[in-house]
This record gives sequence, C-alpha cells and structure tokens, in this order.
Amino acid sequence: MNIGLYIYDEAEVLDFSGPFEVFSTAKRLGAQEWNVFLIAENLAPVSARGGYNVLPHYSFKNHPTIDLLIVVGGVHSEEMHKPNVLSWIKSIDKTATHVASVCTGAFLLANAGLLDGLSVTTHWEDIPDLRRNFPSLTIVDNKRWVNEGKYTTSGGISAGIDMSLNLVAQLKSQALADMVSHQMEYRWQK
Repeated sequence: MNIGLYIYDEAEVLDFSGPFEVFSTAKRLGAQEWNVFLIAENLAPVSARGGYNVLPHYSFKNHPTIDLLIVVGGVHSEEMHKPNVLSWIKSIDKTATHVASVCTGAFLLANAGLLDGLSVTTHWEDIPDLRRNFPSLTIVDNKRWVNEGKYTTSGGISAGIDMSLNLVAQLKSQALADMVSHQMEYRWQK
C-alpha cells in the first residue's frame, strides 16, 4: 500500500509529520508492505510553517500509484486555487482507495469537488469559512475526524494523528493501531 502525504509551502508541520510518524511506525511494527512518502508539486524543498524546510520524496510527475492520499493543512488560501494542484488531486482520487485531509486540507478536497454532499470536519477555527465557502458540505464541528465512504477528514494537528491511527485500525487492525499509539507514547482520542 502506497501512502502519500501532499505537502506545500506553509503546510502545518505536525499536519504531515504526525500522520507520517503514525504510518511509518505502523510499517515498522507490522505493516511492512506499506510505503509512506511525501509528495510536492516538484522536488524543490518545501518551506513548511515556521520555516521548517522539508524535502519531498516525490513530485506530481514521478510518484508511485497512491492508495491513500492525505492532503494536509496549513496556509491553504492560495494552494486551494491552483489549477494544477486541484487537477492532480482529482486524478489521484480516481484510483486511490482512501483520501483524507488534516485540518484545512479539507478546503483543497472540497474545492476539487470531492466532498460535495458529504459530512466533513476541519480545524475548529476554520469551520465557519468551510461552511460559508462550501454550503453543499455537512460540517461536523464536534468530532476530531469524520469518515464518509472513502473520505476521512480531521481537525487540526493532533486530530490528524488520531485520524491516522483510526486509518491504521481500518486498513490493518485495531491491535496494530493500539501498538502504534503505545510506541509513540501518544494518548489516542478514539
């Protein structure tokens, strides 16, 4: 299973680092067939929030097939309007078995037209904007993550870790998800 996390300039560091840690720890503890990687538009360093520079493993042009795509949050206002980004997300959605977002990554999925009519969530601070900009969505504001078919959306930062542990439980087993949480010394809010 190929698990790709889409990152971009001003992405929230823990929105991608937290899920990356969850899935790479799951790989070490029992999901050896998982391939976890970061994807950006190109292979140039990505300057995440706070000036945290990250090298993506792949670009839009050279990544492997993606089974689980995770679109992370951050300063998303420009990112959600880039035609090539939205087109790429739509193309991945056609073949991916699971698509998820952390925090304001939901805005990118929504603007790509993937979440129409679904129940979704995002960071509490951004719920009014999501509701206003995408009235066809059913916004859930009292859950850390929401599953709707192949789509999973979460609140911000630590909620993305909780969502990722939930995905490990769905994709592999509850026992593995519990082991990952314990290994990370993370108190999972199920």
